[in-house]
Amino acid sequence: MFPIRDDNPQILTPFATFTIVALNVAAWIFIQGMGAGELLAGSVCRYGLIPGELMELVPPGTRLPLGPTTVCVVGETGNWYTAITSMFMHGGWMHIIGNMWFLWIFGGNVEDAMGPVRFVFFYLLCGLAAGAFQIAADPSSTVPMVGASGAIGGVMGAYILLYPRVHVHMLFILVFYVTTFAVPAFLMLGYWFLVQVLSGVATYGSEGGGVAFWAHVGGFVAGGVLIFLFRKKALLDKHPYHGWTRKRSPTRNWHRIDRR
Repeated sequence: MFPIRDDNPQILTPFATFTIVALNVAAWIFIQGMGAGELLAGSVCRYGLIPGELMELVPPGTRLPLGPTTVCVVGETGNWYTAITSMFMHGGWMHIIGNMWFLWIFGGNVEDAMGPVRFVFFYLLCGLAAGAFQIAADPSSTVPMVGASGAIGGVMGAYILLYPRVHVHMLFILVFYVTTFAVPAFLMLGYWFLVQVLSGVATYGSEGGGVAFWAHVGGFVAGGVLIFLFRKKALLDKHPYHGWTRKRSPTRNWHRIDRR
């Protein structure tokens, strides 16, 4: 299942969301070489967050192979700037496409609730919280953390509280069967969060298949908390589907809306 759109009207032009997407795409093209071999590995080594290095729990000089000819060497001290730069690096085409798609669907309406400047700070704080959660879960890990999914998890944590009854349209593909259906945001995002928690618990103590599940959890929780500090009532009042007490979005049948 994959979200394709929501029924939430856009009130403000999402300048901040668009800028964040553009920065991620620019980093993917000009720094990571669109995933080309050693450019990708080198960017992950230089700009990815390595918990064991940051916490100085891995001996300096430890060599971490990241590609056929790329070896990342742990430095004397951790590079704290990677807590920010790692949010704009990705590990592959599907990684960046999936992240940017989720950000585009949910980011604009969260930006609606606080304005573009506040949204930038909100987004970055959620990303930092996501990194902190992952470090706390495995402080000695030598696997570089890259990707915007922790920060985007924060966006989704805010969205579920701001617009719980808005319908999110999902694409479902099973071999040759393709259909779309719509569910309330609290079900779709609540399910996503539950999957991250269960996956984090199931893979605790291992590398989790290269997925930072606890970063996703941490970002989501941070977004749910920070939204109460960053939201603006005057902006939210413009939204017809804000909160539990407002009318839900117009999709009548949220079980299935069409079949292809």
